[in-house]
Formats: sequence, structure tokens, C-alpha cells
Amino acid sequence: MVPLFNEAPVVRAVVEQARATFPKIVCVDDGSSDASVAEATAAGAVVVRHPINLGQGASLRTGLDYALRDPQADYFVTFDADGQHLVDDALVMVKMLDSQPLDIVVGSRFLDGRTSVAPLKRVVLKLGVLFERLSTGVRLTDAHNGLRALNRHAAETIAITQNRMAHASEIVSEIGRNKLRWAEAPVHVVYTDYSRSKGQSVWNSVNILSDLFLK
Repeated sequence: MVPLFNEAPVVRAVVEQARATFPKIVCVDDGSSDASVAEATAAGAVVVRHPINLGQGASLRTGLDYALRDPQADYFVTFDADGQHLVDDALVMVKMLDSQPLDIVVGSRFLDGRTSVAPLKRVVLKLGVLFERLSTGVRLTDAHNGLRALNRHAAETIAITQNRMAHASEIVSEIGRNKLRWAEAPVHVVYTDYSRSKGQSVWNSVNILSDLFLK
């Protein structure tokens, strides 16, 4: 399940790569003003559309609700549209769900040395981890990673009411509140020239701080 907002330059390649392993891809277009919908559709994704921009949290909930309508779907992966996540990492996480008594697997960029994180972003992410541990009791090492794998129970149980950046904290809180069986898996977050050109690294840090102190 891929939240999508103005990612026309990269989303076709992201979906095509993902479909080689996961043939059923749902993109939730969150009011894009570019050719994102056409590119995702051309790559073979099913595209569900929000008429206006509601935020990533709303996109995740819409996508999960749509995917849950398929009675044959047992596992659900949330995957960013900007090319920062690796399909191989997602596959490992799904295999963990299939072979272990787990409800949700959360990706962590801090469990191995593959991801190079800018100093400011590393500090903010670590503050996020500390905040989540204190407020939820869920001891993640990376509380704001968009790569997650869920079984049907987790996908149905987790309530996402926060539309924007606060949804990441809400998901962690829901894991604790519902006593979901969880684990982390090492993932490589690839900070590309494209993502840096959009200013995501800096602005995501600001958004995460807003999430922590204003939610």
C-alpha cells in the first residue's frame, strides 16, 4: 500500500519494482496535482483517490481499508512512493509475519549500518524513539519509519485517526494499546537526490518535532 502525493517522476519505477515481488499494489493518491495517478496506473497499480490532500495518515487508513476488502489478502505492507524503501526489505518483513507469531513488523534504519542518516535527522529520530518509549511502552529503535508489514489482525485493529505526521506516533501507540505482537527488521532507507531535492530530510525532521510536542 503506497501513499502517493506528487511523486510523478519516480512512482512508476517504484511500483514496477514492487510488483515484481508483490503483484497487488494499491496507491492512494492524496490530491496530487501532477501526473502521479497516470504514472502509478501505467505501472499496474490500483489507484484510490482522495479529491483533496488529507495527509499521509489518511492515505494509509484509506489504503488499508481498501486492501482489506480482498478476502485472500493475509499481509499488508506500507511502502513510500519516493523510492526510499527496498522491496527486498519488505519481503523479509512479510516472511517474518508468515513464519513467526507476529502481528506487525516495523522497519528500522538503525539496526544495521546500511542507512546514512544526517546528524540533525538522527537526533530528531532518536528523540522520537525516546518519546514513544516513554509514552507508549513500545521500545522501538525507529519510531517514524514508513516501511511496515501487518497481518490482517493488525491492519483491522490499528486505528489511524491522525491524518498527518502524528499518524506515526499513533500507530506505535496502537501497537501498545492493543498488545499487538511486534518486531523490528533492519531496513535500508535510501536518501536519493530526488528526495533531497524535495527537502524531505529537513522538513520531515520539523514535522516529527511538531508531531511529538503538538499532537
